[in-house]
Amino acid sequence: MAKVKLAESKINKIKEICASFGNKPGEAINVLHKVQGEFGYLPAEVQEVIAKELNVSVAQIYGIVTFYSFFTMLPKGEFPISVCTGTACYVRGAEKVLDEFKRELKIAVGQTTEDGKFSINCLRCVGACGLAPVVLVGEKVYGRVTPDGVREILKEYKEQ
Repeated sequence: MAKVKLAESKINKIKEICASFGNKPGEAINVLHKVQGEFGYLPAEVQEVIAKELNVSVAQIYGIVTFYSFFTMLPKGEFPISVCTGTACYVRGAEKVLDEFKRELKIAVGQTTEDGKFSINCLRCVGACGLAPVVLVGEKVYGRVTPDGVREILKEYKEQ
C-alpha cells in the first residue's frame, strides 16, 4: 500500500483530537472514532500519529483498528454501500444482491470505484431483519432489495 504523506494541517488536527481526549491511552477508541469521522479512514500514517500522541505502540492502535469492523484503513466512496449479510438477510438473498453490486460497479468488497463515488462492504445485522435483505447507502436504509433493484439504487446516486 502506498504511503500517505500527511499535511501539517492534518497532523495538527489529529493532535488536537488526541488532546481533546487528554492524550489518554484509554481514550484510543474515542480518538480513532473522531479521527475517522474527520478524515474518512485511518491509514497507517494517521495511526502512527495517534500512537505517538497517546504514548502507546502503533501495534496497539493497529490492533484496535483491525479488531473493530467500524474502523477502516481504506478510503470509502462518497456513497459507501453496505450489504447486510446477517442470517435473515443472507437467507433472503443478500449474497445475490452483493454480487449484483460488485458486477454493476466492477469492484470487489472493500474496494472503491475509480471515480471515488462508491465503495462496497458487508456488515452483520443492522437490526432491520423484517426488511431483509437490507442495504445501506451511507445512512439510508433500503429494505427487501433484490438483484433487480440494485441498478435503481445506484441510479439514484450516479446522478448526484
